Amino acid sequence: MTEPETQKTRTHTVVQGDYRISGEIDLVLSTVLGSCVSVCLHDPHAQVGGMNHFLLPSRDGSNKNNIRYGAHAMELLINGLLKKGARRDRLQAKVFGGASMAANLRDIGQSNAEFAKQFLDQEGLPIFSESLGGTMARRVKFWPYSGKAQQLLIPNDPGLSVAPAKAPTRKSESVTLF
Repeated sequence: MTEPETQKTRTHTVVQGDYRISGEIDLVLSTVLGSCVSVCLHDPHAQVGGMNHFLLPSRDGSNKNNIRYGAHAMELLINGLLKKGARRDRLQAKVFGGASMAANLRDIGQSNAEFAKQFLDQEGLPIFSESLGGTMARRVKFWPYSGKAQQLLIPNDPGLSVAPAKAPTRKSESVTLF
């Protein structure tokens, strides 16, 4: 069952270093990503899902259990879903973000994207869809009850980049992933 299009929905914004898990039919999780990555996991049988938003892949040492890092953010998301009745063997992933936002900086987005894909592969969690890389930010919406996801690509402001940015062919692009 998917959420009725006419039903009023509530939106919860998942900010950097945050995650949220829900099975509520009227809740939409939303975030905006640049070089950060968001992994959305969903168990279609339990009708529960969640979204995280991490800034960096991982870090060794005393600060490694910080949700800003992908390794910890992924563990919190998976464990939280299992507590809500999801089963690991039914989890489906949708992965977003990892853009290269500044030409003169190390490509953190690529590192984040590679980390997310490698983590999911090592955990045996299938990626059902992904939108990673590029040079545009993304606004992502995820319906944890149904697993539906939607993104809006946001063109980079050429004034913010040191290297000239390639002009987008369209002002913005909306993609719905089922």
